[in-house]
Amino acid sequence: MKKKMSIVLSVLVLSLSLVLAACGSGSGSDSSDKDTLTVWAMGDEAKSLKDLAKDFTKESGIDVKVQVIPWANAHDKLLTAVASKSGPDVLQIGTTWMPEFVEAGAIQDISKEVKASDNMNPDKFFPGSVKTTEFNGKYYGVPWYAETRVLFYRTDLLKQVGYNEPPKTWDELSDAALKLSKRGKDMYGLNVDANEQTLGFMFGRQNGSELIADDNTKPVFNQKEFVDTVKYLDSFIKNGSAPKTDLGMDAAQTFGGDGIVPMFISGPWMVNTVKTTIPDIEGKWATAVLPKKENNISSLGGANLTVFKYSKKQKQAIQFMEFMSKPEVQLKWLKDTNSMPASKAAWEDKTLKEDQFYQVFGEQMKDAEPMPLIPQFEEIAQTYLKSWEQIYRGGADPQKQMDTFNQQVVDLLKK
Repeated sequence: MKKKMSIVLSVLVLSLSLVLAACGSGSGSDSSDKDTLTVWAMGDEAKSLKDLAKDFTKESGIDVKVQVIPWANAHDKLLTAVASKSGPDVLQIGTTWMPEFVEAGAIQDISKEVKASDNMNPDKFFPGSVKTTEFNGKYYGVPWYAETRVLFYRTDLLKQVGYNEPPKTWDELSDAALKLSKRGKDMYGLNVDANEQTLGFMFGRQNGSELIADDNTKPVFNQKEFVDTVKYLDSFIKNGSAPKTDLGMDAAQTFGGDGIVPMFISGPWMVNTVKTTIPDIEGKWATAVLPKKENNISSLGGANLTVFKYSKKQKQAIQFMEFMSKPEVQLKWLKDTNSMPASKAAWEDKTLKEDQFYQVFGEQMKDAEPMPLIPQFEEIAQTYLKSWEQIYRGGADPQKQMDTFNQQVVDLLKK
C-alpha cells in the first residue's frame, strides 16, 4: 500500500540526510557561490530567465546563477534538496506541487514580506493564482506565471453549422459538436481529451460540484453534480461527437485542414503551436471562454517563485522575487516565453489587451480556480482518469464507477 505523501517524504528526508551528512554536505547555498544568488527554474522556457536575471543584477548589484531543470527531473531534485537542506535560494515550484513542499517544511513563510511589498502583495495578482501560494493563512510564494484553459474553435466550420459565435452554454456545445460530427465519416465536433486530468474536474465545478468539500476532507464525486458531469462528457463519445480513441494525431493536426476535430480545450501554449504548425487556417480559428452551465470555471495552473527554507540569502531572494513581480518584467517574460503573467497590472498593457487570443485568456482567468491544493491531488487525478476510462471505453455505469472512485479518494485522503 502506498503511504501518504508526507510520510514518504519524511522517510526520504531522513535517509538522504544521513547519507549526505556522512559526505560532509553543508546547508544553505553552495559554498562555492557565497556571493551569488542561486535560482532553480523549471522547463525549457526557464532558459529565458537568465536574461531577466542579468537585468536584476544591473539594478541590484546581486549576481544570479540560474540553473535550468527539466520538469521530468524537477520533483526528485527538489526532494533531494529538502533532504540535504542544501539547495538554491529561490525555487520555482509548479502550483500543484506547492502543498507537498509546504507540508515538508521546504519553503519559507514570506507573509510579512509580500504584504509589505508594492509588487508582491496578493492584491496585485489574480485571486486563483494567490490561492496556490496561501496555506493556513500564510503566504509561501509569489505567483510567477499562470495558465488556464479555454475553447479553441474553427470559426469557418462553426459558421457552416449555424454558429456565428462560439458555443456559450453546455447545451450549445453539445449541439454544435453533434452537428459538426455529421459532416462525414471520421469527422467529429469536440475532443474530450482522455489524458487531461483536469477536464472532468473543470466541468464538475461548472455543474456546481465542490469536488472535495469540507475544506478538502470530504470527496463528493459520487453526488449528482459530478455524476451528471461525467454523463455529459460521456454523451459526446456515445453520440459520435468526440473520438473514442486516440486518433494518432495531435490537436494541431486534427484542427487544421478539413478540421477533423474543430473544437478542443487547451492552454495558452497552443496559440503559438497553431500559428506556427498550421498557418493555412489563419483567420479561420479563434479562442473563447469556456461554455457555461452553473458557471464556466476553468482550471488555473502555472508556477510560483518561493524562498528555500534553508537559504542563507533570504533577503536577497526576496529582492529577486520583488523584481520578477514587476508588471514590466512579467511582460518581458511573456514576450520571451509566451507564458502568461500572473500580475493583473500586466494585463492592462496593450500587448495583451489588443491581442485577440490573450484577451480571451485574461477574461477566463477571472473565472479560473486551481485544482484542490492537497498533497494527494496528483494521485487522485490519475485515479480519476482510470475511472473515466472504465466509463467511456468500458461502458461502466457512471454512478457505480463514481461510487468506487469516491471511496478510493476517501482512502487516499486518510493515508
